[in-house]
Amino acid sequence: MRIKVVLHYLGLLIAILGFFMLLPLAFSLFHREPDSLAFVISIGISVVSGLLLWRLTPVGEGRLSRREAIMLVAGGWILAAAFGALPYALAGTFQSYLNAYFEAMSGFTTTGATVLASIESQPHGILLWRSLTQWLGGMGIITLFVALFPILGIGAAHLVEAEMPGPQAERLTARFRDTAKALWLLYLGFSVLEFISLWVARMPLFDALAVTFSTMPTGGFTPTTLSISAYNSPFIEGIIIFFMMVAGVNFGLYYFLLWKRQPGRLFSNSEFRLYIALLVGACLFIVLNLTLTKEVGLSIGEAFRYGSFQAVSIMTTTGFVTANFNAWPAFAKSALLILMVIGASAGSTGGALKVTRLLVLFK
Repeated sequence: MRIKVVLHYLGLLIAILGFFMLLPLAFSLFHREPDSLAFVISIGISVVSGLLLWRLTPVGEGRLSRREAIMLVAGGWILAAAFGALPYALAGTFQSYLNAYFEAMSGFTTTGATVLASIESQPHGILLWRSLTQWLGGMGIITLFVALFPILGIGAAHLVEAEMPGPQAERLTARFRDTAKALWLLYLGFSVLEFISLWVARMPLFDALAVTFSTMPTGGFTPTTLSISAYNSPFIEGIIIFFMMVAGVNFGLYYFLLWKRQPGRLFSNSEFRLYIALLVGACLFIVLNLTLTKEVGLSIGEAFRYGSFQAVSIMTTTGFVTANFNAWPAFAKSALLILMVIGASAGSTGGALKVTRLLVLFK
């Protein structure tokens, strides 16, 4: 295995990550917050370190082997979190670098766990960076890397296969680089649509951007401690439900629907139909259980509003919250637990077991 090749491309990846920090830096400068210096230093460290590593490890031509691709993917996620933790550490968000690394890794892997005690007290740049790390990790950092740089076409297939879990990555186009580009364009397009929709629904612009960056990757970070319940808006919740469901579908099906104009590929897909059936069925049972349980004290409308949101949020592994479902009856909580284990579709940004494996188990 050629270590220099791996280090060469890891350096480029680190530099790209540094350039993405410019977006939260812009918000910090606009709001004149002290974390702007932390972002300036983090950008300098990331870009300079990455470019130095890239330049000091020249490589010749040659196809990336499968072992090199796996090493590059593993190293990419580890280093992304290491450099992504710099703004937290330098801004004093956490007492230790370990907590900063945890927050960054949770973001890039779209896990959604956090060690922040108070979210609203954080500056805008830090809050946006939390959500942006999820957005970058949702479709995959390495997949973005493949889409941006044609030089990686020589080993793109191995990289995409090494990063995507579960079933083998579907080749939508003749080249994996074009496949990665198509997936990221779809991902970007849905993100823009959600941002505009939330803004039209009168969510503050910054919040709309941060929530969008966490919805499409099904990550769950929000700029508020109370999650989506802080906005108390059925309209906003409805928009988020729709885009969480969108994020839980195999993005390859959207390619055939929007690019190839083949809607039959979507509606005839057995995994998609089971995914929708499980969501609709779970929502109905949870709503019915909440309505019939007088101790909960919810009307039919409230049960539908809160029950459907939590069912979609849990099954897509997003983790947004609009109600204290710990106070719900055992049946509703058990249904949510089952949905959490099943998860979203293969090829989506959601996690967990995946509906396709459940389908295979049934067959």
